[in-house]
Amino acid sequence: MKAVLMEGFGGVEVLKVGEAERPVAGEGQVLVKVYATSVNRPDLVQREGKYPPPPGDSEILGLEVAGVIEELGAGVSGWQVGQRVMTLVGGGGYAEYAVAYAGHLMAIPESMSFEEAACVCESYITAFLNVFMIGELKDRQTAILHGGGGGVNTAAIQLSKALTPDAKLIVTAHPSKIARVKELGADLVNDFTENPDFTEVVKEFTAKKGVDLILDHVGAKYLAPNMNSLGYKGRLVVIGVTSGIKAELNLALMMVKRQQIIGSVLRSRPVPEKAEIVTEFTRRALPKFSDRTIVPIIEKVFTIDQVADAHRMMEADQHFGKIVLRIQ
Repeated sequence: MKAVLMEGFGGVEVLKVGEAERPVAGEGQVLVKVYATSVNRPDLVQREGKYPPPPGDSEILGLEVAGVIEELGAGVSGWQVGQRVMTLVGGGGYAEYAVAYAGHLMAIPESMSFEEAACVCESYITAFLNVFMIGELKDRQTAILHGGGGGVNTAAIQLSKALTPDAKLIVTAHPSKIARVKELGADLVNDFTENPDFTEVVKEFTAKKGVDLILDHVGAKYLAPNMNSLGYKGRLVVIGVTSGIKAELNLALMMVKRQQIIGSVLRSRPVPEKAEIVTEFTRRALPKFSDRTIVPIIEKVFTIDQVADAHRMMEADQHFGKIVLRIQ
């Protein structure tokens, strides 16, 4: 099968399109003929040799796929060959065929294209898990969503507007993306180049109350302003550490305000746990995609042979929403 292979670790020059052995569906798994996948930030980190796949998963890049079921593994029921599906995968998305656990599959709504479906599983499930299942955002609460314009950020804004329409959203963004973030539904957008410490901006917006939830992928650099911006019983959910892993924490402030810091990753969770998350996402969020309340935002669709260009776009932070790879 055709797949994106890596000749060692490093920059985009290590990415090569070649032939790989077609995977085989094991017990409880299905083989998916992949029509589209997407580029996610962890793909770049894995390409650099800093984010290996979980044991037993494919070494090929790619964390989500959209396609058609080609074969059913032993013990799989409730799914049929030829059915359109989208799914999380531990690896292997940048290829013509990928193996996925049946419990991680979602049927693609008739209203969605393969390219749109390829955007859903990694970014939208990550946002749903951390904003709603862990962060417990509710109507009339206020949240800070960092990384305005990125895949998880745009997903979090869309999901929040669809599932908690009365929640207030503060988004930090680069000046080049502020207008589009506002159009997407943010109530306040902070230019992080102008106000890297957003504490005072948040105080003014919330009348010194602080926010209920912060979704953060930045890490060390934002720890102090994050904690200063959290209100009483506020929750900080950390899903990335792009600025570093070490920072000082004011424990007294955290204790007095009864704040919580929660670390979260999706890829390395056990298979049954991922299945539970997918089930909840299917129940609560997927109907919003079916009726087009939520439409995945695609910056550009590349072919598999243009994978290096797709990675360059993400590295340069030139995208708004998702970057898609068309496989078939």
